[in-house]
Amino acid sequence: MSDLFIDIKQVLPRIPGKIFSKPFNFQIKQGQCWAFYGKNGSGKTLLSEIICGRYGLKSGVIEYPFIDEIRKTVSDYIYPRQYIKTVGFQSTYSMSDFRDAYYQQRFNSQEVDWYPTVAELLSAFDDKEWLNELVDLMNLKDLMNNHLITLSSGQLRRLLITKALLEKPRMLIFDNPFIGLDVETRELMNLVFEKLMKNGVQILFLIPVLRDIPACITHVLHLDNCSPIFQGKYSDFKEVLPSESAVIDKKFDFSKLSLPMHSDYQNVVKMEGLDINYGPIVYQKDINWTIKKGEKWALSGPNGSGKSTLLSYIFADNPQAYGKPLHLFDKRRGSGESIWDIKKRIGFTSSEMHLYYLENVPCISVVESGFFDSIGLFRKCSPLQAALAESLMDYLCLSELKNVSFLNVSSGEQRLLLFARALVKNPELLILDEPFHGLDYCKKQLCLSMINDYAMQEEKSLIFVTHYKEEIPACVTNIKRLS
Repeated sequence: MSDLFIDIKQVLPRIPGKIFSKPFNFQIKQGQCWAFYGKNGSGKTLLSEIICGRYGLKSGVIEYPFIDEIRKTVSDYIYPRQYIKTVGFQSTYSMSDFRDAYYQQRFNSQEVDWYPTVAELLSAFDDKEWLNELVDLMNLKDLMNNHLITLSSGQLRRLLITKALLEKPRMLIFDNPFIGLDVETRELMNLVFEKLMKNGVQILFLIPVLRDIPACITHVLHLDNCSPIFQGKYSDFKEVLPSESAVIDKKFDFSKLSLPMHSDYQNVVKMEGLDINYGPIVYQKDINWTIKKGEKWALSGPNGSGKSTLLSYIFADNPQAYGKPLHLFDKRRGSGESIWDIKKRIGFTSSEMHLYYLENVPCISVVESGFFDSIGLFRKCSPLQAALAESLMDYLCLSELKNVSFLNVSSGEQRLLLFARALVKNPELLILDEPFHGLDYCKKQLCLSMINDYAMQEEKSLIFVTHYKEEIPACVTNIKRLS
């Protein structure tokens, strides 16, 4: 029996708009654990999709010796994707039809019943012994009665991994394995990966930053522009590690984004004795938090502590906010202002927006939609607004994507576009809920530089959420921690 698991020979894929400079050759052997490493748009996801058999080939061949062994025991034709599963946030679309959901729906307890619970989703699998073992391993026991749409990004990640493992794949591809996970869960996942390898599951990781290379890695393929820079053992790769550094020698002039704003308030946010709850379940009690005009804050806490729900009260996405002891811009919530009165003063993005911003529109329209706080662009921008949106795309090196469909760019590029959308109106309050998911080092530094440029405006306020201390912008002077 061959020790080869996958053998890619002289392959050129048939993908419109994607050009490989030369035929691709690559092998994965049994027991190896590979990481595809490279910046956003380098070809990591593309190559993983080629391995899964999602694209036709102009030339070359991909051999799957492990599938040849399986075919000896079954009569039906077997496709690679039946035994190769990908775990990433895009996997959410296969669960409970998230395409029909809207972002605010996860905070509306009267509408979540349309979506199954964790237990209902997992009940479809017959191997109950394996199911119970995975539920314990992934710490899902306390979430079994939660509806999928209410899960935090970290909780959803653990569920996606569990669902993939219940399908008993021969190979698992993890796209950005640690995004959205707190320190404790990242440590748990390293143990899970090691256990999977011992059980004979082949694992492949797609990694945009060196920090996120898991402990179990044995080999690395470093890609740039769909071409291999390094291919070999991780021990050899560590001796020639590429430098992850970036000198941002440009500043963004936010004065050109200056739009009419209010200044007749002292506190952007004030909450006294506020409870974070979902229906009858209380996650946090008696929260007191005041953000004065011009203050820059970081918000931290483990997965499931209520960070995103708390932000939903502030950003007017949660109908429960009307009954909370909450003041925004010195006005009691529910005192007559509409949600649009609040949203027009706030810029917002989060990792979950990728599950809901599924509009087949040009990328420039995604950025422009930030002027109107809409998912999709339904109003024509003024010439000034259009110019402001273009200037943001230029700064973030996205100008070539201006007329490309949002659905046809990489996930990292989508995140950058949603980041620009949050900033385009130069809001009085900027809320960034884990905005750097899936971004490579240089893109993160570019965004950090822009955040600090925004913060130079004394009357602007910031709330920044991350699980990584090194991602907190230099402008942040206060931290709010949820237990």
